[in-house]
Amino acid sequence: MRAHLLVDDQPLAFTDEGEGLPVLFQHGLGGNEAQVRENFPEHHPGIRRLTLECRGHGASPPDPAGRYAIRLFAEDCLRLTDARRVGRFVAGGISMGAAIALHLACHYPERVSALILARPAWLFAASPDNLRAYAEVGRLLREAGPARGRLLFDESETAAEFAQTAPGTLASLRGFFDHPNPGDLARLLERIAADGPGISEAQAAMLALPTLVIGHRVDQAHPWHCAEALAATIPHARLVEIPPKATEPEAHRAAFRSAVGRFLDDLHA
Repeated sequence: MRAHLLVDDQPLAFTDEGEGLPVLFQHGLGGNEAQVRENFPEHHPGIRRLTLECRGHGASPPDPAGRYAIRLFAEDCLRLTDARRVGRFVAGGISMGAAIALHLACHYPERVSALILARPAWLFAASPDNLRAYAEVGRLLREAGPARGRLLFDESETAAEFAQTAPGTLASLRGFFDHPNPGDLARLLERIAADGPGISEAQAAMLALPTLVIGHRVDQAHPWHCAEALAATIPHARLVEIPPKATEPEAHRAAFRSAVGRFLDDLHA
């Protein structure tokens, strides 16, 4: 089902589908329900998937006060699970969604039974260098507007670098200049790119729950070393490398779904 949850007088869109083990699975920065649906195992038996489109994403309106933070998004996700009468759940997500899941696991351990960190973009510090392109796009939208901002971005060293190493990410970055609410998007991109998951390495090292970390190479925004480092820090985490999204999109999608499906099956066993 698709519906809306009223949070701070704003209707946030969410999906709640399937029956069985609850899995809260969140999209990345600039993503939405479609991104999750594309990568999550489809119609997986015994699984109930919940996804909240965070403030300013998908069908959820921008926050009127421009309050964008991983901590706040995580709290909104908890409100969803409370509203849907879900006690403990598997927390997971892609990129920003992985940071949200990690925040929930560390700050609300009584609620999170297992963890899925897919294509992580953050470790423990705020404002990681691999997200500078998102901050750059946000700044250009704010200072130059969509049309002029796109021209400046296309002429930048960042665009030239991504054209060689991450063409898929470059296409996503360029797509931000077509957003219908450029001012709101600028605030969202700049604030989330400057944010962090709000946990320490020591907190992650104390996690005692089944954990899957999914990563791949050839990705400027989601470097392989982030996946390696998280898997090395979280006790007993399972690290799975899948084909790069930029060069093998179909194989990437199939391997992503397979890795998540196997992990969830093991939780049932």
